[in-house]
Amino acid sequence: MSDSKVYQLSVTALLTALACVATMVIKIPTPTQGYVNLGDVIVLLCGWLLGPGYGFFAAGVGSALTDLLGGYMAYAPGTLVIKGLMAVTAYFLAFGGKSGKEGHTVARVVSALAGEAVMVLGYFVYEATFLGYGMAAAAGIPGNLVQGGFGIVGSLALYALLRKSGVTQKLQERRL
Repeated sequence: MSDSKVYQLSVTALLTALACVATMVIKIPTPTQGYVNLGDVIVLLCGWLLGPGYGFFAAGVGSALTDLLGGYMAYAPGTLVIKGLMAVTAYFLAFGGKSGKEGHTVARVVSALAGEAVMVLGYFVYEATFLGYGMAAAAGIPGNLVQGGFGIVGSLALYALLRKSGVTQKLQERRL
């Protein structure tokens, strides 16, 4: 196994764990029995730092693990897909599908907004159809919008710090 592959897998494992921990550590309860958390900060970073494949895995699995460990088992399948798609959306809109190319700040902002739109719409559809809540699922939208706002601001700030430190360049050089 090449050093680049080991590095990529190591960073993927790290971000998978961080997605889980960031979602679990700070939980602000919502009236709909859910909670607002900081996991979306890491979910968006997974897309920007890892690309679509590894990013989908780290964001989806890390976030779904939180549901499994936190007693939200019915949400785990939806979370896996929704958070994975958030990361993929963030990657393609920020980088245009070109690995190794540094995306512009405006592209990252647009990609973060789109990623969070995937989350809000994804949970609405999942709760309305798969969990059987129907239109009552709309009650979760305000909490998801607040979470999305934290995710956008936090991910942009953290990405800027990682970029300034040279971490993003190193990851892009080693991306498979």
